[in-house]
Amino acid sequence: MSTTAATTTRVATLADLAALEGTSLGTSSWIDIPQQRIDTFADATGDHQWIHVDPERARAESPFGGPIAHGYLTLSLIIPMWDEILTVDSVTMAVNYGLNKVRFTNPVPAEGRVRLSATLQSVEELPKGGVQVTVAGQIELEGSERPAVVVEAVYRFFETHP
Repeated sequence: MSTTAATTTRVATLADLAALEGTSLGTSSWIDIPQQRIDTFADATGDHQWIHVDPERARAESPFGGPIAHGYLTLSLIIPMWDEILTVDSVTMAVNYGLNKVRFTNPVPAEGRVRLSATLQSVEELPKGGVQVTVAGQIELEGSERPAVVVEAVYRFFETHP
C-alpha cells in the first residue's frame, strides 16, 4: 500500500460528532490496486471473470483497455480508508451497520490508486447508547474527475462510561 498524508478528523467523544454534521471529515491516503491484489480477491470470492484476472485478454477484448478491479474489491477498501478519516477517542467499539447506497461509477484499472473522501451526513443517538452516523463517501480514482464508487455508509459507535 502506498500512502500520502491523510486528513483526519479527531474528536474526544461521541457528543462532539453532532457539531460536524454536514461537514467534510477528510480524505484517506491512496491505496494501490496492483494486479496481484485483484487476483487475490478473485481467489477469495471465486469471481475469476476474465476482465479482472486475464490481463492479455482484457487488453485485447475489454472496453476498459486492460484488467479492472472488482467493484466489491474497491468497495471493501472503504474499511482501511475509513479508519484514517475519523477518530473518536472515547469509542470502545465501532461496527459497520450497512450501506444505504452504493454505485460503481468508474472502473478501477489494475495498477490504479484509490482514496476515500467522506462527509458526515447525520448523527443519531441510539436508544440503548451510542450513536449511528451516516456518511456520504466517494472512493476517488487517481487521475479521474469521476469517482470509482459513490457510497452512503452507516456506522454505529459505542463508548464505555466509568
